[in-house]
Amino acid sequence: METTLIRGGTVVSATGRQLIDVLIDGEKIVALLEPGATTFGTDLAAAVDTVIDATGKYVIPGGVDTHTHMQMPFGGTTASDTFETGTRAAAFGGTTTIVDFAIQTPGEYLQDTLAQWHQKAGGQSAIDYGFHQIIGDVNDQSISAMGELINEGVTSFKLFMAYPGVYYSNDAQILRAMQRAADTGALMMMHAENGIAIDELVSQHLKRGETSPYYHGVSRPWQLEEEATHRAIMLADVTGAPLYVVHVSARQALEQIAAARGRGANVFGETCPQYLYLSLEEQLGAPGFEGAKWVCSTPLRSRAEGHQDELWKFIRTGDVAGVATDHCPFCMVDQKEMGINDFSKIPNGIGGVEHRMDLMYQGVVDGRISLEKWVEVCCTTPARMFGMYPRKGVISPGADADVVIYDPAGHTSIGLGKTHHMNMDYSAWEGYEIDGAVQTVLSRGSVIVDAGEYLGKKSDGRFVRRELSQNLI
Repeated sequence: METTLIRGGTVVSATGRQLIDVLIDGEKIVALLEPGATTFGTDLAAAVDTVIDATGKYVIPGGVDTHTHMQMPFGGTTASDTFETGTRAAAFGGTTTIVDFAIQTPGEYLQDTLAQWHQKAGGQSAIDYGFHQIIGDVNDQSISAMGELINEGVTSFKLFMAYPGVYYSNDAQILRAMQRAADTGALMMMHAENGIAIDELVSQHLKRGETSPYYHGVSRPWQLEEEATHRAIMLADVTGAPLYVVHVSARQALEQIAAARGRGANVFGETCPQYLYLSLEEQLGAPGFEGAKWVCSTPLRSRAEGHQDELWKFIRTGDVAGVATDHCPFCMVDQKEMGINDFSKIPNGIGGVEHRMDLMYQGVVDGRISLEKWVEVCCTTPARMFGMYPRKGVISPGADADVVIYDPAGHTSIGLGKTHHMNMDYSAWEGYEIDGAVQTVLSRGSVIVDAGEYLGKKSDGRFVRRELSQNLI
């Protein structure tokens, strides 16, 4: 097996940083060594196959994005990134593992839908991948099948309180699924918005002729996210199931999560870069139909109401466990344009799997989070929450050699024709400038990106069988 020495860099973990060299043998990290270490009196650099100079740079675990939707059917179309294009873009941005969602709709068997997603991803992924399972039809068969999927390495299940008639589960169905999760040790994920009330507001806006993308956000007010989040927490409390609330955008919803955690509840929050940087007024309220570029659910929130700053605060306090992307890209032409005269027909989703690590690093530069917190919420905690730690999310002997060398003196310009490899005809992050840059990305010991050049291939990624997470609090 080929040996690699990454020397001269500062290894950053969730708990600290240290000037130390990293020795890789094959696909695994085998040692962390004092700089200039020797073997039998010989400079170690002369004894390995490859030396990577990381002087002046950060050496961090490969990013772990636990919320993506490659090739997802939605709203009469399909997300524009395939597993091939989406995972290649992720690699460019320093993400080396994703967890995508297999989707069950009413009338389908869970096992069949998981098999469909294995078929989509197998041999097509540039990086390692796992699956969550969306339960869109909570019934006796689905409840029973949860145990079978856990044995296959799918240990988290997602329900929706939104999208009546599509993925929606009522409170009784949620209760049943949570009871099963509590019995098996699975992690229950929740899209927490009151979909019944939202659909009524959408109908009222459309009847008044309020059809622009701005009303997508207005029709999904923060109160309906907070209410659903509180309801999900209470149902989890009744059943004893651990709960992970995805893509939290409203500060009030995170206040509910923080309060529950303060009581000792096994409840966790996730947010995404779009909710930290973008807003209802500036993006969804853009002139004409431009706001469609940023239609996603949960929606972007008002900057005047302070959601963005508060979400950063909840990252610092630890009430946000992980930052994912909810990567679900659609092109403007032929996809977003489906809703030109009706915002409710705009496919919901933003592309961002390529930019998460950079955008969150800018938070370090801006003094919003520490280097350690950057690694914690983008790498370590996502791996731990979803049963991949210590194989993923850490620079440590025995871990997979998923390593990113990040240059704090570099610069990244985001936008079409710049750093944009996702299969989209626009960038939701057009014009963003990052004071740092990904230099080199290793996936299980192989360099797949170096100096902006892709060196991997679409079949590099492997399915990650995930374990049940223990002691989540």
